[in-house]
Amino acid sequence: MENTRWQSNWHKHPGVRSGDDLSLGERAADRMRNVMGSWPFVFGFFAVMILWALTNTFFLERVVHHKAFDPYPYILLNLFLSMMAGVQAAALLIAAKRADSISSEVALHTANNTDDIKTLIQENTVLTAQVKKATDLLEEIHIHVTSIGQKIGVDDGHFAPGESPPDGN
Repeated sequence: MENTRWQSNWHKHPGVRSGDDLSLGERAADRMRNVMGSWPFVFGFFAVMILWALTNTFFLERVVHHKAFDPYPYILLNLFLSMMAGVQAAALLIAAKRADSISSEVALHTANNTDDIKTLIQENTVLTAQVKKATDLLEEIHIHVTSIGQKIGVDDGHFAPGESPPDGN
């Protein structure tokens, strides 16, 4: 289910060309893939086959009493199916080539994003190191100020409410 959802929404991916950016052949390949690779196409195909057989076998010969234009074993239908198979093979190759192109575009987009993310992580690491250094310096300053406060009799720099720091005299 997820794979089907991705295939039908690939055009929303920011790294994939779509719309006016596509050539006529690419748009045709996308439409062909979407139509031929669908359940409605499969069911429609079976419906046409059944309708062909019913029309030639039962309706024309038994109901209308007219000679069927393609009686059993349906030689004309076999000819059409053979021609369709030849064209369909080429169409499927074109659609597969287009799918490969889409996959390549997605892969390039992902690679570029990965490089950008790596750069951001490196920058974040440098900034984190700078923050750590500044925090260490701040802690060292706090230790020195606390030791000075203890020398002059201030308890860790904390004063009771309403109390003021000594003058230092």
